[in-house]
Amino acid sequence: MRNSRIAGVGHYVPDRVVTNKDLEKLMDTSDEWIRERTGIVERRYFQEGVDTTSNMGAEASRRALAMAGVEAKDVDMIVFATLSPDYIFPGSGVLMQRELGLKEIPALDVRNQCSGFIYALSVADQFIKTGMYNTVLVVGAEIHSSGLDFSTRGRGVSVIFGDGAGAVVLTPSESNDKGILSTHLHADGELAEELAVTAPNSNKKDRLTHEMIDDGSIYPYMNGNLVFKHAVTRFPEVIEEALQKNGYKPSDIDLLVPHQANLRITSYIQQKMGLPTEKVMSNIHKYGNTTAASVPIALSEAYEEGRVKEGDLVCLAAFGSGFTWASALIRW
Repeated sequence: MRNSRIAGVGHYVPDRVVTNKDLEKLMDTSDEWIRERTGIVERRYFQEGVDTTSNMGAEASRRALAMAGVEAKDVDMIVFATLSPDYIFPGSGVLMQRELGLKEIPALDVRNQCSGFIYALSVADQFIKTGMYNTVLVVGAEIHSSGLDFSTRGRGVSVIFGDGAGAVVLTPSESNDKGILSTHLHADGELAEELAVTAPNSNKKDRLTHEMIDDGSIYPYMNGNLVFKHAVTRFPEVIEEALQKNGYKPSDIDLLVPHQANLRITSYIQQKMGLPTEKVMSNIHKYGNTTAASVPIALSEAYEEGRVKEGDLVCLAAFGSGFTWASALIRW
């Protein structure tokens, strides 16, 4: 089977910058408190009437296509990862397809939250490996800010998240020594409700009630300590799994691009894997946690900064709601 490779990468973030100081005006929090617990200094929020999940994905895709030297008309498939679609249905993939002027190609939405982009990348990789498609757009895009609790009750979660989009163009690799070497996907639903938005839901006769609004179940809930405990276990495991599958060790990694969940988690992973700072991509201080968009945004920025070069061994890794976790090892 042939390998797939990332031929282009791009990202888009909204213009509106929201600092920790801005959030101090909305809830009982402080810049120091947020920085100490998350490493976040600012994040981007969408502008109503300007940004949507699908059109942010489309803009990131245009930039990725430009880098790849590929025209939109040559795209064979879209795989779109998001937990914040434009509508309940249809999915954002078809809306982005319309935005890009593409006709009748398949568009698949992936709902795996923080691991969503790597899950989507793995799905796209299989279609190229089998020869079914030659050019696949893989997108992660999120608008969190319209669904957060900006009261003091919600501060533990609301200060973390931001909006944005990232995309890659996958095409066949000219060599099986390059491109996506392997992907590794895992899930365990035992603790699904420990990081979740449980309302509105289809298990109630009335999908949305005043009670759901009043008790805050329409907003994200996170058992922070539990999530942290599992994240710092699963991240190193899935990175090691990818390395061992391909006969590498941590010191062989040229750049690790982890999901930007929390700076403390990233720092722990860096220490656990024995990697120097320059080999670990971190931009959470600028964008917060953008869930499915965080890995492609970070990868795109790393490429722009010259931190990803031909021949480099790049590892992508993520952990999040579900719980789900995943990795991809790439020879650039």
